[in-house]
Amino acid sequence: MATTDHVTSAYSVRSPRIIYGTAWKKDRTEALVRTAIELGFRGIDTAGQPRHYDEAGVGAGVAACLNDHLRRADLYLQTKFTSLPGQDPARVPYDPKAPLAEQVAQSFKTSVHNLRTDYVDCFILHSPMGEGRQTTEVWRAMELLFDNGGARQLGISNCYSLTYLETLYRTMRVKPAVVQNRFYAQTGYDREIRAFCRLHGIIYQSFWTLTANPHVLAHDDVKLLASKYGRTPAQVLFRYLTQNDVVPLTGTSTEAHMREDLQILDFELTEDEVGRVTALF
Repeated sequence: MATTDHVTSAYSVRSPRIIYGTAWKKDRTEALVRTAIELGFRGIDTAGQPRHYDEAGVGAGVAACLNDHLRRADLYLQTKFTSLPGQDPARVPYDPKAPLAEQVAQSFKTSVHNLRTDYVDCFILHSPMGEGRQTTEVWRAMELLFDNGGARQLGISNCYSLTYLETLYRTMRVKPAVVQNRFYAQTGYDREIRAFCRLHGIIYQSFWTLTANPHVLAHDDVKLLASKYGRTPAQVLFRYLTQNDVVPLTGTSTEAHMREDLQILDFELTEDEVGRVTALF
Protein backbone atom coordinates (compact mmCIF):
# COMPACT_ATOMS: atom_id res chain seq x y z
CA MET A 1 0.00 0.00 0.00
CA ALA A 2 1.35 3.42 -0.97
CA THR A 3 2.60 5.43 1.98
CA THR A 4 5.16 7.73 0.35
CA ASP A 5 4.81 10.54 -2.17
CA HIS A 6 6.95 8.82 -4.80
CA VAL A 7 7.60 5.50 -6.50
CA THR A 8 10.95 4.06 -7.54
CA SER A 9 11.45 1.99 -10.68
CA ALA A 10 13.74 -0.98 -11.17
CA TYR A 11 16.25 1.53 -12.56
CA SER A 12 16.20 3.50 -9.29
CA VAL A 13 14.44 6.47 -10.87
CA ARG A 14 12.00 8.19 -8.52
CA SER A 15 8.78 9.70 -9.81
CA PRO A 16 5.84 11.35 -8.05
CA ARG A 17 2.67 9.34 -7.42
CA ILE A 18 0.69 11.68 -9.66
CA ILE A 19 1.97 13.32 -12.85
CA TYR A 20 0.76 16.35 -14.76
CA GLY A 21 -0.12 15.53 -18.38
CA THR A 22 0.25 18.21 -21.05
CA ALA A 23 -1.62 16.82 -24.06
CA TRP A 24 -3.99 19.14 -25.92
CA LYS A 25 -3.01 22.26 -23.97
CA LYS A 26 -1.83 24.10 -27.12
CA ASP A 27 -0.98 27.76 -26.45
CA ARG A 28 -1.93 27.39 -22.78
CA THR A 29 0.80 24.83 -22.17
CA GLU A 30 3.48 27.14 -20.77
CA ALA A 31 1.14 28.87 -18.32
CA LEU A 32 -0.48 25.62 -17.17
CA VAL A 33 2.85 23.85 -16.64
CA ARG A 34 4.13 26.81 -14.68
CA THR A 35 1.00 26.84 -12.51
CA ALA A 36 1.17 23.09 -11.97
CA ILE A 37 4.78 23.26 -10.79
CA GLU A 38 4.19 26.30 -8.61
CA LEU A 39 1.33 24.47 -6.90
CA GLY A 40 3.47 21.42 -6.23
CA PHE A 41 3.52 19.04 -9.19
CA ARG A 42 6.97 17.53 -9.66
CA GLY A 43 6.24 15.18 -12.56
CA ILE A 44 5.48 16.38 -16.10
CA ASP A 45 4.51 14.22 -19.09
CA THR A 46 4.81 15.33 -22.71
CA ALA A 47 5.70 13.91 -26.15
CA GLY A 48 7.56 14.71 -29.34
CA GLN A 49 4.23 14.93 -31.13
CA PRO A 50 3.34 18.52 -32.16
CA ARG A 51 -0.12 17.32 -33.21
CA HIS A 52 -1.13 16.96 -29.54
CA TYR A 53 1.70 18.41 -27.42
CA ASP A 54 3.58 21.71 -27.21
CA GLU A 55 6.95 20.54 -25.91
CA ALA A 56 8.49 23.98 -26.24
CA GLY A 57 5.69 25.34 -24.06
CA VAL A 58 6.46 22.66 -21.47
CA GLY A 59 10.12 23.63 -21.54
CA ALA A 60 9.32 27.31 -21.12
CA GLY A 61 6.98 26.56 -18.22
CA VAL A 62 9.62 24.44 -16.49
CA ALA A 63 12.37 27.00 -17.07
CA ALA A 64 10.25 29.75 -15.53
CA CYS A 65 10.03 27.75 -12.29
CA LEU A 66 13.66 26.78 -11.84
CA ASN A 67 15.53 28.76 -9.19
CA ASP A 68 17.74 28.29 -6.13
CA HIS A 69 14.98 26.32 -4.41
CA LEU A 70 13.84 24.19 -7.36
CA ARG A 71 16.43 22.53 -9.54
CA ARG A 72 16.01 20.41 -12.65
CA ALA A 73 16.92 17.35 -10.56
CA ASP A 74 13.86 17.99 -8.38
CA LEU A 75 11.56 17.37 -11.34
CA TYR A 76 10.60 14.21 -13.18
CA LEU A 77 10.25 14.91 -16.92
CA GLN A 78 9.23 12.30 -19.47
CA THR A 79 8.68 12.57 -23.19
CA LYS A 80 8.01 10.19 -26.05
CA PHE A 81 9.10 9.13 -29.50
CA THR A 82 6.01 9.11 -31.72
CA SER A 83 6.32 7.17 -34.96
CA LEU A 84 5.07 8.57 -38.27
CA PRO A 85 1.48 7.22 -38.12
CA GLY A 86 0.91 9.32 -35.00
CA GLN A 87 2.36 12.54 -36.40
CA ASP A 88 0.90 15.49 -38.24
CA PRO A 89 2.66 15.18 -41.64
CA ALA A 90 3.23 18.94 -41.70
CA ARG A 91 4.92 19.01 -38.28
CA VAL A 92 7.09 15.94 -37.84
CA PRO A 93 9.95 16.62 -35.37
CA TYR A 94 12.42 14.51 -37.36
CA ASP A 95 13.21 13.57 -40.95
CA PRO A 96 10.39 11.17 -41.95
CA LYS A 97 12.60 9.67 -44.66
CA ALA A 98 15.43 8.82 -42.27
CA PRO A 99 15.96 5.28 -40.95
CA LEU A 100 13.98 4.54 -37.79
CA ALA A 101 17.04 4.71 -35.53
CA GLU A 102 17.87 8.16 -36.87
CA GLN A 103 14.25 9.27 -36.43
CA VAL A 104 14.51 8.33 -32.75
CA ALA A 105 17.79 10.22 -32.32
CA GLN A 106 16.45 13.31 -34.10
CA SER A 107 13.19 13.24 -32.15
CA PHE A 108 15.07 13.00 -28.87
CA LYS A 109 17.39 15.85 -29.83
CA THR A 110 14.37 18.02 -30.66
CA SER A 111 12.69 17.08 -27.39
CA VAL A 112 15.58 17.92 -25.08
CA HIS A 113 16.06 21.19 -26.96
CA ASN A 114 12.37 22.02 -26.50
CA LEU A 115 12.48 21.02 -22.84
CA ARG A 116 15.69 23.00 -22.20
CA THR A 117 17.39 20.05 -20.55
CA ASP A 118 20.20 17.64 -21.39
CA TYR A 119 18.36 14.56 -20.18
CA VAL A 120 14.89 13.19 -19.50
CA ASP A 121 13.88 10.95 -16.63
CA CYS A 122 12.04 8.62 -18.99
CA PHE A 123 11.93 8.29 -22.77
CA ILE A 124 8.82 6.45 -23.91
CA LEU A 125 7.89 4.69 -27.14
CA HIS A 126 4.49 6.31 -27.72
CA SER A 127 2.87 3.24 -29.29
CA PRO A 128 4.05 -0.26 -30.22
CA MET A 129 5.59 -0.53 -33.66
CA GLY A 130 3.75 -2.59 -36.25
CA GLU A 131 6.51 -5.14 -36.81
CA GLY A 132 8.97 -6.85 -34.49
CA ARG A 133 11.89 -5.69 -36.61
CA GLN A 134 10.77 -2.09 -36.27
CA THR A 135 10.34 -2.44 -32.52
CA THR A 136 13.86 -3.82 -32.20
CA GLU A 137 15.36 -1.02 -34.29
CA VAL A 138 13.54 1.72 -32.38
CA TRP A 139 14.19 0.26 -28.94
CA ARG A 140 17.90 -0.25 -29.63
CA ALA A 141 18.12 3.41 -30.66
CA MET A 142 16.42 4.28 -27.37
CA GLU A 143 18.92 2.08 -25.53
CA LEU A 144 21.76 4.18 -26.95
CA LEU A 145 20.15 7.27 -25.42
CA PHE A 146 19.97 5.42 -22.11
CA ASP A 147 23.62 4.39 -22.42
CA ASN A 148 24.85 7.96 -22.91
CA GLY A 149 22.77 9.35 -20.06
CA GLY A 150 20.23 11.17 -22.18
CA ALA A 151 17.39 9.04 -20.81
CA ARG A 152 17.50 7.70 -17.26
CA GLN A 153 15.04 4.95 -18.12
CA LEU A 154 12.83 3.77 -20.99
CA GLY A 155 9.13 3.05 -21.27
CA ILE A 156 6.26 2.21 -23.58
CA SER A 157 2.77 3.68 -23.92
CA ASN A 158 -0.47 2.39 -25.45
CA CYS A 159 0.72 -1.19 -25.00
CA TYR A 160 -2.31 -3.39 -24.31
CA SER A 161 -0.82 -6.74 -25.27
CA LEU A 162 0.82 -8.67 -22.45
CA THR A 163 2.61 -10.80 -25.03
CA TYR A 164 4.11 -7.70 -26.65
CA LEU A 165 5.27 -6.37 -23.29
CA GLU A 166 6.69 -9.74 -22.24
CA THR A 167 8.60 -10.03 -25.52
CA LEU A 168 9.98 -6.53 -25.19
CA TYR A 169 11.06 -7.24 -21.64
CA ARG A 170 12.60 -10.60 -22.50
CA THR A 171 14.48 -9.60 -25.66
CA MET A 172 15.69 -6.06 -25.04
CA ARG A 173 18.86 -5.27 -23.12
CA VAL A 174 17.40 -2.22 -21.36
CA LYS A 175 14.07 -3.29 -19.95
CA PRO A 176 10.96 -1.10 -19.99
CA ALA A 177 10.72 0.72 -16.66
CA VAL A 178 7.38 2.44 -17.34
CA VAL A 179 4.13 1.35 -19.00
CA GLN A 180 1.67 4.19 -19.65
CA ASN A 181 -1.80 3.10 -20.75
CA ARG A 182 -5.35 4.30 -21.03
CA PHE A 183 -7.18 3.04 -17.95
CA TYR A 184 -10.53 1.73 -19.08
CA ALA A 185 -12.88 -1.24 -19.17
CA GLN A 186 -12.22 -2.15 -22.80
CA THR A 187 -8.83 -3.60 -21.84
CA GLY A 188 -10.01 -5.08 -18.55
CA TYR A 189 -8.13 -2.29 -16.79
CA ASP A 190 -4.87 -4.01 -17.78
CA ARG A 191 -5.09 -6.44 -14.86
CA GLU A 192 -2.57 -8.90 -16.34
CA ILE A 193 -0.25 -6.14 -17.53
CA ARG A 194 -0.36 -4.46 -14.14
CA ALA A 195 0.47 -7.77 -12.46
CA PHE A 196 3.45 -8.18 -14.81
CA CYS A 197 4.58 -4.63 -14.01
CA ARG A 198 4.29 -5.27 -10.28
CA LEU A 199 6.36 -8.45 -10.61
CA HIS A 200 9.19 -6.73 -12.49
CA GLY A 201 9.34 -3.34 -10.80
CA ILE A 202 7.81 -1.54 -13.79
CA ILE A 203 5.87 1.64 -13.01
CA TYR A 204 2.34 1.52 -14.41
CA GLN A 205 0.95 4.95 -15.32
CA SER A 206 -2.71 5.54 -16.19
CA PHE A 207 -4.20 8.20 -18.44
CA TRP A 208 -7.81 8.99 -19.41
CA THR A 209 -8.48 7.82 -15.87
CA LEU A 210 -11.41 10.07 -14.99
CA THR A 211 -12.87 10.49 -18.47
CA ALA A 212 -13.16 6.74 -19.07
CA ASN A 213 -14.72 5.93 -15.71
CA PRO A 214 -17.77 8.13 -15.04
CA HIS A 215 -19.61 5.07 -13.71
CA VAL A 216 -17.02 4.70 -10.95
CA LEU A 217 -17.11 8.38 -10.04
CA ALA A 218 -20.90 8.30 -9.88
CA HIS A 219 -21.17 5.09 -7.86
CA ASP A 220 -22.75 5.37 -4.42
CA ASP A 221 -19.80 3.66 -2.70
CA VAL A 222 -17.36 6.19 -4.12
CA LYS A 223 -19.66 9.06 -3.23
CA LEU A 224 -19.94 7.74 0.34
CA LEU A 225 -16.14 7.55 0.62
CA ALA A 226 -15.85 11.07 -0.76
CA SER A 227 -18.31 12.28 1.87
CA LYS A 228 -16.53 10.39 4.67
CA TYR A 229 -13.14 11.89 3.86
CA GLY A 230 -14.37 15.30 2.74
CA ARG A 231 -13.02 14.70 -0.76
CA THR A 232 -14.30 14.56 -4.32
CA PRO A 233 -15.01 11.27 -6.12
CA ALA A 234 -12.05 12.02 -8.39
CA GLN A 235 -9.75 12.29 -5.39
CA VAL A 236 -11.05 8.96 -4.07
CA LEU A 237 -10.37 7.25 -7.41
CA PHE A 238 -6.88 8.74 -7.72
CA ARG A 239 -6.08 7.78 -4.12
CA TYR A 240 -7.36 4.27 -4.70
CA LEU A 241 -5.04 3.91 -7.68
CA THR A 242 -1.99 5.19 -5.82
CA GLN A 243 -2.68 2.59 -3.15
CA ASN A 244 -2.69 -0.06 -5.89
CA ASP A 245 0.63 0.66 -7.59
CA VAL A 246 -0.78 2.95 -10.27
CA VAL A 247 0.60 6.43 -11.03
CA PRO A 248 -2.25 8.43 -12.57
CA LEU A 249 -1.77 11.29 -15.00
CA THR A 250 -4.01 14.29 -14.60
CA GLY A 251 -4.51 16.77 -17.41
CA THR A 252 -6.72 19.27 -15.62
CA SER A 253 -6.61 22.88 -16.79
CA THR A 254 -8.07 24.40 -13.63
CA GLU A 255 -6.09 25.49 -10.60
CA ALA A 256 -8.74 24.21 -8.19
CA HIS A 257 -8.52 20.69 -9.60
CA MET A 258 -4.73 20.83 -9.60
CA ARG A 259 -4.84 21.58 -5.88
CA GLU A 260 -7.28 18.73 -5.30
CA ASP A 261 -5.13 16.30 -7.27
CA LEU A 262 -2.10 17.19 -5.16
CA GLN A 263 -4.03 16.50 -1.97
CA ILE A 264 -4.75 12.83 -2.70
CA LEU A 265 -1.94 11.62 -0.45
CA ASP A 266 -3.38 13.48 2.55
CA PHE A 267 -5.77 10.62 3.31
CA GLU A 268 -5.74 6.85 2.99
CA LEU A 269 -8.45 4.31 2.22
CA THR A 270 -8.76 1.30 4.50
CA GLU A 271 -8.22 -2.21 3.20
CA ASP A 272 -11.97 -2.79 3.22
CA GLU A 273 -12.60 0.44 1.32
CA VAL A 274 -9.97 -0.46 -1.26
CA GLY A 275 -11.78 -3.76 -1.76
CA ARG A 276 -15.11 -2.00 -2.28
CA VAL A 277 -13.64 0.23 -4.99
CA THR A 278 -11.88 -2.73 -6.62
CA ALA A 279 -15.26 -4.42 -7.01
CA LEU A 280 -16.35 -1.57 -9.31
CA PHE A 281 -13.79 -2.41 -11.98
